[in-house]
Amino acid sequence: MALIVGLCTIELVIPEANSLKDKRSVLKSMLEGMRSRFNISAAEVEHMDVWRRATVGIACVSNSQTFIDQVLNKVIEWVESNPRVNVTDVQVEFL
Repeated sequence: MALIVGLCTIELVIPEANSLKDKRSVLKSMLEGMRSRFNISAAEVEHMDVWRRATVGIACVSNSQTFIDQVLNKVIEWVESNPRVNVTDVQVEFL
């Protein structure tokens, strides 16, 4: 049985954040939406004390790389469609 882990990091700019409270409000909503819609694990992993920047880490586990690729692509599209954030970089890797 194959176990494949897909990892994705998404770097964000949050233009409307004028405090850490503003940033965390945007991120909390986005992370909860990702988890409930796509059944993935997600968390802020870098730039935790910077108001307008964030890096989100996403993990998905399956026995099919094709399935993980589809899920991560949908998550990326969903994040890019969020008007409250600007995506500056996306990286995907498989383990």
